Amino acid sequence: MEFGSKLRRTCIQYGLITVATLIMVVGIYVFKFPNNFSFGGVTGIAVLLAKLSLFSASTWTFILNMALLVLGFLFLGKSFGIMTVYVSVLMSVGLSVLEKLFPMSAPLTNQPVLELIFAIFLPAFASAILFNVGASGGGTDILAMILKKYTPINIGTALFCVDLLITIAACFVFDPTTGLFSFTGLMAKSLVIDGVIENINLCKYFTIVCNDPQPICDFIHKELRRSATVFSAEGSFTHKDKYVIMTVMKRSQAVQLRNYIRFHEPTAFMMITNSSEIIGKGFRGFN
Repeated sequence: MEFGSKLRRTCIQYGLITVATLIMVVGIYVFKFPNNFSFGGVTGIAVLLAKLSLFSASTWTFILNMALLVLGFLFLGKSFGIMTVYVSVLMSVGLSVLEKLFPMSAPLTNQPVLELIFAIFLPAFASAILFNVGASGGGTDILAMILKKYTPINIGTALFCVDLLITIAACFVFDPTTGLFSFTGLMAKSLVIDGVIENINLCKYFTIVCNDPQPICDFIHKELRRSATVFSAEGSFTHKDKYVIMTVMKRSQAVQLRNYIRFHEPTAFMMITNSSEIIGKGFRGFN
């Protein structure tokens, strides 16, 4: 039973990684490469090198990712992570396959701002999914792992500086307009990733003050399949005995609990708070 459960979780995890990586591939190939957007990472370097050489951006991405994988194996060994290898290879192969099947000699539309939005959002959305399941996007993440292991350098600052240099180089390799679009992409990318991760993990934290906790707890246990913690309390004004129920729900369950309390326990006092970091059985960390 335990083996079957572990296998199912692994299949789901790699299914999510595959879907996320393919979304990233589409965003990069269809929207980033044709517009020469160079906001950091291996694909940003590939866009610059494609302009300065005979190879395409997809080919350069493949070459750079494979080179970084070799460095990862040399410097990190077994701690390198099979998921990082899987994502790097899948992304590189995916870009090469799209280049063969759907060659693009010009942007998809004549609206660069619209294309920039998709060039930012699709890879950032995919990266958020990868981070959420504990996978790495490969590429410059491998350099970050190596720097973290062998140097005291601030990894975030170092990678941002590299991405910024790539973006500045786009102004000279292409033109100021492309450079400014790339700089906008660089600034927006991390914001989109953070926002998507927060929304993926968003839960509702309930603090409920009531006279009788049993009906509410029964609904939580039997209908929502969740648990709760109950405290004894005292009203500061009336000095009457009260009970405080603490529980955490997914968003869909939170609506059900809120409606139940509103209609069946109207005297209860509810405080509902958003939370994106719930770690424990039934949420993250002990599943």
